[in-house]
Amino acid sequence: MTVTKIEPLSKTRYKVYLDGQFAFTLYKGELSRYHIAEESVIEDDIYDSFRLIVIKRAKLRAMHLLSDMGRTESQLRTKLKQGGYAEDAVEAAIRYVKSFGYINDMEYARSFIDSRKDRKSKKELYAALLQKGVPAEIVEQVFEEADYGEKDSRQAIEALMRKKSYNPETADVKEKQKMMGYLMRKGFSYQDVRNVLQVCE
Repeated sequence: MTVTKIEPLSKTRYKVYLDGQFAFTLYKGELSRYHIAEESVIEDDIYDSFRLIVIKRAKLRAMHLLSDMGRTESQLRTKLKQGGYAEDAVEAAIRYVKSFGYINDMEYARSFIDSRKDRKSKKELYAALLQKGVPAEIVEQVFEEADYGEKDSRQAIEALMRKKSYNPETADVKEKQKMMGYLMRKGFSYQDVRNVLQVCE
């Protein structure tokens, strides 16, 4: 395999392209130690050993990223790609952390909904999870299991009203309309908002 391009990723790390395809990222010292330069040829055994080294680094990086904070599979995959890991190393790292149960989109969604349902609408929670790369079918399943309903919406609406220091007993028509608009923009249904405001009145 011929080295067709060497691209700096940072001051010490470089992306190496073989036969026109991104292969792996190596440290500056490794490039000089193995005499890797553009147009040089890499033998199969050297390629295999580099690939194993890079996969090991990707696994360690994945573990480090997860110890920092909980992530979805999609978020972890994106982070590893941004870190200069090729597709095969990313997939190997994902399989590795999955085998230990360190990433689980179902558990992530459950925890995410449970910790925020008292202040966010179902619509907001749903959109946030999709944005984080959790598949729609998993989000829907978790909502079904959580039995998220009218009671949860009411509690979240009441919490937001308190946060906004909204007093339904003293609010005038303009303030009521403003609060209603705010809550509907947050993703709550007209009916749920109306019901809560009427009860509070």
